[in-house]
Amino acid sequence: MKKKLVELTIGERLPVSNWISIGQSDINLFANATGDDQWIHVDTARCTKESPFGTTIAHGYYAVTLIPQALYDSVFADPEYPTLLNYGVDKVRFVEPVRVNDKVRFHSTLVDIEQKSTGRLFYFETTVEIENQEKPALKGIFLTLLVGAK
Repeated sequence: MKKKLVELTIGERLPVSNWISIGQSDINLFANATGDDQWIHVDTARCTKESPFGTTIAHGYYAVTLIPQALYDSVFADPEYPTLLNYGVDKVRFVEPVRVNDKVRFHSTLVDIEQKSTGRLFYFETTVEIENQEKPALKGIFLTLLVGAK
């Protein structure tokens, strides 16, 4: 069940997100949008022969860009403070590549709240789990600003 962002307390875990399947078309769209069309991401034939992973892999930052949606699936802004902004990343580490057709899901815990002049800043420690993999895709601290909140 979704909660208001302002009702979260430090140490609170958000519900685990739904699984998201990462297809080659998604990887290709991200490559086109960012200009990062390195063969390890888009050349399936070459990856079969030369990649240590045996297949294409998603860009690390592609998984990062999915984190806001996972957050919005778990929490919502208050009608009094309807604007949520991605505020940045304090730390991110890419631990394991996401291979084409892998499924990922997001685990987030609120680790800090800071009052800013523009609103309340929420720090989420987030891990991106890969289905049937021991290591996560990434770990990081992701920041969301609830504009105007006091």
